[in-house]
Amino acid sequence: MAKSAGRRWRWFAAGGIAFIAALIAALVILIPPGPGNLEEIRNHRLAGIRTELTAKGLKLGSPVFVRIFKEEHGLELWVKSGERFELYKTYPICKWSGALGPKQREGDWQSPEGFYSVSRSQMNPSSQFHLAFNLGFPNAYDQAQGRTGSFLMVHGACVSVGCYAMTNDGIEEIWLIADEALRNGQARFDVHAFPFRMTSEALAMRQGESWIDFWQMLKPGYDQFEATHVPPTVGITNGAYVIS
Repeated sequence: MAKSAGRRWRWFAAGGIAFIAALIAALVILIPPGPGNLEEIRNHRLAGIRTELTAKGLKLGSPVFVRIFKEEHGLELWVKSGERFELYKTYPICKWSGALGPKQREGDWQSPEGFYSVSRSQMNPSSQFHLAFNLGFPNAYDQAQGRTGSFLMVHGACVSVGCYAMTNDGIEEIWLIADEALRNGQARFDVHAFPFRMTSEALAMRQGESWIDFWQMLKPGYDQFEATHVPPTVGITNGAYVIS
């Protein structure tokens, strides 16, 4: 009897420890780590970033363009050189939330997919997640579909509840380069968020999945940039994306 009671006690103790560990993990996600010091970051990082850009034939302050690929956990930062954009770096995405497919409603913890743009007012140097910029979800297409959500960001601190979370080093580079482009006259930069690289082969493998029609609608935007290295003009007509 004593042995049985001892086993039950050990079982309850182990369960309690597991519960506390899960609670702590949840709190780590829910309690933001705090903002970075922009002036310190700028002073520490900007000269090195300028040197790296110059080594690749690129200029700090030139217009930028961003592509996100969920499945590959990658964020591409492109910088304009002449009439085309050149790939500067691909940064690892530390975390994104949910599954492949777009965000549909507030609280679903999905990271958005689609065509977004970021103006200076969407840049947040005081984010509780180090540095951040707001994707602008819901855009006109999302609103036409009745989708809801707010404060969907690309940010640092490597935790996500619907955003695209980068490492702090990564978001510092991305944020500073984008900020210099906006300060230098780029009105807004585009962010194209895809579930995966939108090749014909990749889409063929997903025929029959629930979001295949939506993904097919994104593909022309992906294809046009792949062919030209110039971000396409994206409009909304009759509640659908249209690529000019």
